[in-house]
Formats: sequence, C-alpha cells, structure tokens
Amino acid sequence: MPVTLVTAGHLRHDAYFWLKERDNPQVTAYLKKENSYADAMMHDTKELQAALFDEITSRIKQDDRSVPFFHNGYWYYTRYEKEGEYAIECRRKGAMSAEEEILLDENELSQQYAYFDVNNIEISPDNRLMSYGVDTAGNHLYTVFVRRLETGEILARIDGTGGPTAWANDNRTLFYCSKDPQTLRTDRLMKYRTDSGETTEIYSETDERFDLGVYRSKSGEMIFLEAASNTATEFSCLPSDSPDGCFTVIQPREENLEYHLSHYKDKFYIITNDQAKNFRLMEASLSQPSKEHWKEVIPHRDDVLLEEAELFDDYIALSERKNGLLRLRIISLHDKGEYCLDFAAEEEVYTAELSDNPAFDTRMLRIEYSSLTTPYTIFDFDMLTHEKIILKQQEVVGGYRPEEYVSRRIYAEAKDTVIPISMVYRKDTPIDGKTPLLLYGYGAYGYNVDPVFSISRISLLNRGFVYAIAHVRGSQYLGREWYDNGKMLKKRNTFTDFIACAEHLIAQKYTDSEHLFAMGASAGGLLMGAVLNMRPDLFKGVIADVPFVDVVTTMSDTSIPLTAAEFEEWGNPEEEEYYQYMMSYSPYDNVTAQDYPNLLVTAGWNDAEVQYWEPAKWVAKLRELKTDNNLLLLHTNMDAGHEGASGRFESFREVAFEYAFLIQLNNSKNNTV
Repeated sequence: MPVTLVTAGHLRHDAYFWLKERDNPQVTAYLKKENSYADAMMHDTKELQAALFDEITSRIKQDDRSVPFFHNGYWYYTRYEKEGEYAIECRRKGAMSAEEEILLDENELSQQYAYFDVNNIEISPDNRLMSYGVDTAGNHLYTVFVRRLETGEILARIDGTGGPTAWANDNRTLFYCSKDPQTLRTDRLMKYRTDSGETTEIYSETDERFDLGVYRSKSGEMIFLEAASNTATEFSCLPSDSPDGCFTVIQPREENLEYHLSHYKDKFYIITNDQAKNFRLMEASLSQPSKEHWKEVIPHRDDVLLEEAELFDDYIALSERKNGLLRLRIISLHDKGEYCLDFAAEEEVYTAELSDNPAFDTRMLRIEYSSLTTPYTIFDFDMLTHEKIILKQQEVVGGYRPEEYVSRRIYAEAKDTVIPISMVYRKDTPIDGKTPLLLYGYGAYGYNVDPVFSISRISLLNRGFVYAIAHVRGSQYLGREWYDNGKMLKKRNTFTDFIACAEHLIAQKYTDSEHLFAMGASAGGLLMGAVLNMRPDLFKGVIADVPFVDVVTTMSDTSIPLTAAEFEEWGNPEEEEYYQYMMSYSPYDNVTAQDYPNLLVTAGWNDAEVQYWEPAKWVAKLRELKTDNNLLLLHTNMDAGHEGASGRFESFREVAFEYAFLIQLNNSKNNTV
C-alpha cells in the first residue's frame, strides 16, 4: 500500500513502498509477472540469445587450469573440467610432477543449489586443515566449513559469517568474523577451537560505520584484525604463535585516516593517507607502531596514487596509478635504487596488477596483465635482470586476433575538467557518426573500472559495436581528488561527467543518439537513473543492473543492510543539507512525465547490497509517469543476489539476454525487439 515517509522533516508519498514486503505473496507474484513480461517482449530474440550464449561460452577453454603458485611446501592451482560450471581446487606436494590432491570439488558441492559461491580458502600452517566459506543465496552471508584434508571429514560448520578466516600457528585455532543477520554488517571477531569445538567472542564493533575483517599476514607471523569504514581504518594485530593473547591496536582510528598494513621481519609497512591525499608508504617498528613513529619510505606525490605494496627479502614492489594507468615501481632494499615497470609504450590503455606473490625469498614478481584487446596474461618478472617470462595467456577458443581490434583513450571536456574515455572496436568497424556504441560507467567508492579483456565483449565488437568506459569522478582513476569530487555534496559531478562523455562521443561523430547505449551496475545503476532523468534524449537504450536508485528511502533506514556505513559516501539524509542534495538527484524521486529511452533493469531477490525493491519500485514509477512507448523491462533473478547467476557458463545467459536487448534495438528502426 502507499505510505507517507518522513525524512529530515519532509513528507514524501511513496505509492510503491509495499514492494518492500518480501514475505507478501503479492510481491513475488508481481516480480514474476514482470519477468514473464520481459521474456515475452524479448521473445523474438530467443534465437539470438541462444546464439550469443553458445558463441560466448564456446570461447571458454573447457579443461583449463590456473598458473600454480608455491606456498608452504605445496603447489596450489585451480582447474576446470569439461562442462564443469565450478572450480576444482587442487595442490601437489613439493613438485608439479607429484600426485594431485583435490582439496575441493565445487561441482560436487554445488549440485543441490541454484546459486553457489566458494570464498576464502585457507590452509592451516601444518597443511592438514582447510577452512572455506560457502554462499548459496548470493547475499554474501557465508557458512564457513572446516575440513580435515586427510579424510575429508567436516569438523565444523559455522553459519552467518563474512567469509575470511585466519589460522593461528597452533593449527587448531581459527579466527573469523560473524555478520549481524539484520544489517549484514561484519561486526564481531570470533575464535573457534577445532579440538574442543568451543567458540569465543573476541571483539564486538559498536560503530555501525565499520566492518571487520581478519586475515593472516604474508609472513605468517601475525593475525590482523581490520576495522574499516569508507573513510577510516584501524588495524590490530596478534602474534600467530599466541592465539589466546590479546590483539594490540597498531594506530587508533581517526576520522579520515586510512592505512593498510603489511608485516616483514621487525617492521610494519604502512600505506596511508596521513598528510598524503594520494597515499604514501611508511615503516614502523613492531614495538612502536603508532603513527607518531612512522618513517617515510615513499613520499606523497600529487600526480601518483599509491595503491598496493608487495614485500620481498630484497625488494618492495608498489602498484601505482599515474594519469589513470597502472604501473609497478620496484625498489631495491639494498641500495634504494628504483625503477618503474610501465606498459604505456606497448598499449595506450591497459591494466597491470600484482598477482599471487606468497614468498619473500624470491626476486620473481608475478604480474597479471590485460587490456581491452589483450587477453589476461600471467608472467613472472625478474626484479634483478628485468626479464619477463610469460607463464600463461588466457586462451580464446576458436581463434582471436588482437591485431584486428583497436583500443585508445580520448578525453571529453566537462564544465570544469576533462574526462578520460577508454574505448575498443574492430579495425574494420566504420566510425561514421552512426556507429552503435555502448558507454559504461560506475563512479563511486573510489572504485576504478579498468580497461581489461572480456571474452563476452567480443560478440558485441564483432557486430560492429564500439565499447567505451567513461572514467567519471567518484572513481580514483586520476587520483584521490577525483574520488572526493564525485561523492557526498559533489556527487552530481559523476552524472554530468557521464553526460559530457556521451555528448563528446556524439560531437566527435563516433555515434549519435539513435545508436548510443549506456550501461551501469549497482552505484553505476544510480548513475544510469540520474542521467536518464537529466538527459534521456541522449540514448537509444540503457541497461541498469541491480541499480541503487531509491537513494533517500534506503539511506533513511539503517535497518537495511549496509546503510549506516554508506553515510560517508552519500551523506546522512537526516541532515537537511544532505537530504536536499540527495533529493536533487535520487533517480526514483526525480522520475517525471517525459520520454525515456528503452530500458532494461535487473534485480536480485537475494541482493544484500541493493535490495530488489529499489529497481522494482523505480520501474513501477517509470511505468506510471513516462510518456513514451519505448521498452521498459524488469528482470529479477529469484535465485541470486548482487552479482547475478553463479557458474562460469550459466552466468553468461544473463549477458546474452542483455546483449540481445542492445543488438536488436540497434537493428530495429523503431523501438522494439
């Protein structure tokens, strides 16, 4: 039924608030009717969907295996069998020629579930026990299992956790974090003893902005407890040899102080924004770890964002971002000499990241490289000789020639800055002002949509589409300032940046409004909703996946999962200034009587990050007010959550559905599929 909401002293009428009633059979019936309607309207694309699905999945190597890495006496790797949806986790003792030991066959475990995800596999120091988290709903609420590897016996089942675990060196104490069942906030640190079955609460986080995480340091000598909000962190540590001891706070939390911790020998290495907007690297002794004792290793740089550090006996490898592009800086601990491993000379846009590097006593750095045209490539880099050894490149079955495609970066002028755009298309695609173009955007939480390879995207490119990423503010693509200028009371910059990118692509004759499509997910779905209200004339069609569109209502209800922690990203609507600002862009609250482009909206029944009712309410209000006859489709996955379907093949059915929506719209002269 309609309700009147009271927020910050204002009254708002919400005719579709009843869709929030999860246990109401009328709600599930409503969503299923929307699904049936979407399927009916997409009926003529059934053959295209099937062709796309077969096309995409046929490119996937069926019997594949990851590059092994060595840790604590074993080589670990993941492999897939023909037609297997899920991974088989394996190891071999001492050498890859040794007998294979299957740790976990996810295909067997997943058989009775419509959704299945395994997370955070951890092996005890004596290599005899394994802990792993399982999510069978898609809501990121994990059940942790403890298995004896010699017999396969399940020693423990721990429900309601956040997933990550950490073993102490006694091989019988496991630390994990539990979740509040209502808010799904990871709020308590727990200790489980495998010998007695005893569970003990170690710490409870009372600040609703903070989530907890626990992990074992690379050195294996420390257990770290991290309390993190969107703007602050606090680390505590416990020697792994003393599981019954007390955690010691490294640096007490302060407003707007972020730091990330690594341990090596007698030091902590700290990446922090303390007096350093783009972060700097510090070191501190184990005996005096608080920030007044931090010593600078790498200073702050205005034009370089420091993202990650990997420690070795003789080197430190840093992941940095300059002008949007990732690069790796290698520092010798002997002579303090340094150099950058920069790929800009090879490709105009790319992604290079640190991969699995569990050992200290090596000069080989494992790196993962990808671009919009280059499949994922794993290689070892010798930090002394600078030699690169390619270990594996993602195989595209059936043939793929990267030289047939071109990627580049262009810039769109906004009112006060320029916005980078990464793009890719086939070299034989005519760029004539009417080329179909899909513009993707996100722009929140400092998250960067980097230009990486996609095996499914080939199907769009081969049909003449240009794919482009708008690196709008709200990400950290151009540094921390880029993020700060796209959040809180500057959030509207994200939307106007995206509009500027769309206008630039049209002005430069890459496409026109009859062939321009847009796409975003989650907070990127908020971007889609806001942009549609502001400039619906720019696009032929839009896909909004699990969109965060009912901003004010959600941010006013702290009982909804994750809401309280979000105040530092969007603001608190109980404060008048933030309420008015959020109301100015909230997609649901700004739907008006105007023409909208064709729109496909998705939702997940078990979604804990964006509740299903947000997209459902948005679509209902659009149906009520929009003045056009364009398509408006809502599809809710009743078995999954925020990420959609699980499985390495099955998940592409949703991709095929979305691609069919775009392709048929592009091919049609009117707005039908």
